[in-house]
Amino acid sequence: MTSTTLTSPVTLSTAGREARRTRFLHWVAVHSLAIAAALFFVLPFVFVALTALMSDQQALTRDLWPDTWHWENLKTVWNTPGFLTWWKNTLMYAVLGTTFTLVSSIPVAYALARFKFRGRNVALMLVIATMMLPPQVVIVPMYLFWAKELQLSGTLWPLIIPMAFTDAFSIFLLRQFLLTIPKDYVDAAKVDGCGEFKALVRIVLPMARPAIAAVALFQFFYCWNDYFGPQIYASENPAAWTLSYGLESFKGAHHTNWNLTMAATLLVMAPVIILFFFAQKAFIEGVTLTGVKG
Repeated sequence: MTSTTLTSPVTLSTAGREARRTRFLHWVAVHSLAIAAALFFVLPFVFVALTALMSDQQALTRDLWPDTWHWENLKTVWNTPGFLTWWKNTLMYAVLGTTFTLVSSIPVAYALARFKFRGRNVALMLVIATMMLPPQVVIVPMYLFWAKELQLSGTLWPLIIPMAFTDAFSIFLLRQFLLTIPKDYVDAAKVDGCGEFKALVRIVLPMARPAIAAVALFQFFYCWNDYFGPQIYASENPAAWTLSYGLESFKGAHHTNWNLTMAATLLVMAPVIILFFFAQKAFIEGVTLTGVKG
């Protein structure tokens, strides 16, 4: 006589839960350092977001979670006189500065990566040497030139126009990536009748999109967060203030309203965070200089 053993569904369910729990604990143990690092970077942003949605009274307490969600704080900050102007000025500064940097840096990086001429290594070393020069060293003669000679004090143009004359870090990063692109692609394009410029536009630039994206993000973030430049050139004209400089003024006017200060900070941070999440794949590829695949 054969006996049949039936497994209870409850036993199978319990075994399944135990297996999932074990896998989860194993995953947490393996990634514990990464989780700790992620929390270290994420929690300050969470704190800012939660405080921005508190009431005036609760923001001055030790509470970490809003009793009621005050979404109107964001609207109050957005409607603050001057805030929309700061936003427009920052966007103009970041977009124009990024565009000018890319347009001026790509040809120089391509020439240093592909053309062979006497003094190429010396030129590269000079470009790298300029990265070691702090901007504070040249700020006085630069200010005298833009403010006294060209009468552009009180505007953002003294910060935007120099970006049309290349950036050392952008040139270096682009050159390093262009060196990883095989020269055979450009040679094949020349055989088909393309000139140097046409080969650059049609062959090299599409293959260098990760590096271009990385340079664009670096420059956009720099312009968006720049405080030193607007303080030097635009502080005397509130109509030319950027978000980074205007936020300091907003904080001084609302030093007891921490919820509004955090709401303004959140509105300043949100665009760059969103932009990075959308472009992080290309950014990481460009920074790591992975070269050509396939």
